[in-house]
Amino acid sequence: MISIQDIANRELLDLVPYEPGKPVDDVARELGLDPAHIIKLASNENPLGPSPKAVAAMQREIERVHFYPDGGGFHLRNAIAEKYGLGRENVVLGNGSNEIIELLFQTFTRPGIHDIITSRHAFAVYTLMAQLFGVRAHIVDDVDFTPDLPAMLAAVTPQTRLIFLASPNNPTGTRVTNEALADFLGKLPPHVVAVLDEAYYEFLDNPPDTVARVKNGERVVLMRTFSKIQGLAGLRIGYGLAAADIADLLQRARQPFNTNAIAQAGAIAGLADIEHQQRTKAVTDEGRQLMEANYAKMGLKYVPSSANFVLLQVGDGGEVFKRLMKKGVIVRSMVSYHLPAYIRVSVGTPEQNAKFFAELPAALEGLVTFNQVDLSIGGTGSRPSADNQTATAITAPSDGQAGTPVAAPPIYDAAVTEPGAGPAPATTNEPSVEASDGHRPPLQTKP
Repeated sequence: MISIQDIANRELLDLVPYEPGKPVDDVARELGLDPAHIIKLASNENPLGPSPKAVAAMQREIERVHFYPDGGGFHLRNAIAEKYGLGRENVVLGNGSNEIIELLFQTFTRPGIHDIITSRHAFAVYTLMAQLFGVRAHIVDDVDFTPDLPAMLAAVTPQTRLIFLASPNNPTGTRVTNEALADFLGKLPPHVVAVLDEAYYEFLDNPPDTVARVKNGERVVLMRTFSKIQGLAGLRIGYGLAAADIADLLQRARQPFNTNAIAQAGAIAGLADIEHQQRTKAVTDEGRQLMEANYAKMGLKYVPSSANFVLLQVGDGGEVFKRLMKKGVIVRSMVSYHLPAYIRVSVGTPEQNAKFFAELPAALEGLVTFNQVDLSIGGTGSRPSADNQTATAITAPSDGQAGTPVAAPPIYDAAVTEPGAGPAPATTNEPSVEASDGHRPPLQTKP
């Protein structure tokens, strides 16, 4: 008898689904913990929540949910366009910026013919979509956890249609310099569309003027989201900015009513609440600086971040994830990102950050060497310097230029399993993805 798998899409059968951060309710149910005492620092969400103005707008919209939403997103697209000095024709709405990724594959790639390029430790959805669409993904190794732009350019083939670059990058938190980005975009051939994932753009102190490239009609697509600095992750609302001819093609691939009415109302109000965004950035900057200072005091390796999270080396990320979860602290294991010795920790409120640091030393016992020290739990931290700290960090000036370690021990190659990382994670086949040297690496399973 023919099984249902025999008639299913082969690329789909081979795909390992994206694993999001653990929800609070799941942890409470599985471990018998009080949800009120659990903190989630796993998904780079806004610890302050949404703008009160956005909440009020959504509450008003609830009374109209018997009507379909505006399928063209007229008011939200106008608001976004006005903010950036663009026209409505330059804005494409998505059910989260993830949908913009899917629209790009639908628009510019054909199975078995085209390829895309991304970096080694980039957002997992780029390669997942490539696999689902039967498109080969060239994965280029990072340099100091930062995308290697010259190597990405060198990987371009006549069949390349999309090149994905996130800056700041998730999950590493690193960014490329404005100068390096300009040079990179200037060298791309015309048959390639540069997809700049700017989910964390608002956290940058010195952001590149990528919107100017849209105004100039260049072949770039900027992906942005309301999930991070806006605090509207649960609404699944994002957008792409592109030249009108590119945006028109993406609009043709978009499903009708892909963004709901409540999301559109909340996004319009949240976009206008500049004060809430500024407060979010201030809390994030302070919390991130405190986090990095405490990691340095403990002598732990971390990657200095330009986003609202920090990547931390803990020896065995899966085990530390489990230990912290039992204490009501949810972080993100990096096993599925080929970084089994790391966890990613989102910046929380001062109280949440304090709880994380109270539980971290016990979670690290026996897995990695660290200093037992008193840790700061409040006030403004500062990024540690080479003169007074013992941690190993990849330094990055404010414009994102990668530097050198602040201490003598070498930084482990992120492309291989670090010493002390524990057993190698299980793997599965990944037929549509290959490394920059032409070999197909295994896709790590979920943590």
